[in-house]
Amino acid sequence: MFCEACGGRLTTKIPPGDGRLRAVCMACGHIRYDNPKLVVGCIPLAGSRLLLCRRAIEPRYGTWTLPAGFMENGESTAAGAARETLEEAGAQVTDLVPYMLIDVPDVHQVHLFFRATLLDSRFECGDESLEARLFEEDELPWNELSFPTVIATLRQHVRDRASGQFGFHRHTISRSAPAR
Repeated sequence: MFCEACGGRLTTKIPPGDGRLRAVCMACGHIRYDNPKLVVGCIPLAGSRLLLCRRAIEPRYGTWTLPAGFMENGESTAAGAARETLEEAGAQVTDLVPYMLIDVPDVHQVHLFFRATLLDSRFECGDESLEARLFEEDELPWNELSFPTVIATLRQHVRDRASGQFGFHRHTISRSAPAR
């Protein structure tokens, strides 16, 4: 590994005043921080129906998911979630409201899902999707969902819809704390 500041060799050590192993440049002392990635996505809603995408990429090829992906530099979380929805489902969303924050420490990620309203009834598959489809809650393909974060988010949404109360939720999913 080489330093992005000067090109020098990196070594792994605990820098002064820090408590974690970091990649530190032996030449200039620059510290490279390796921090979690932020995944942003939407629960796109058309009345009582939810829009899901069938994945055309690994991991979990062929399974159903909420439109989501890694946030890009220079965009807000809501803008990233709307972009991912457009890229994966060809759908435009509005009225994005933060809904579910899920820490996934085992894979160094944080997932943030927004409840959102489909702007209109037009949607189509993006390059990363085999299919995009609206589902009523009783049609959700529970046995074909892609990731524990998607399962946890949809389970919470179903519970909230039954109670009529939609709040902001936070979960942790790890080997020691699986999806609820």
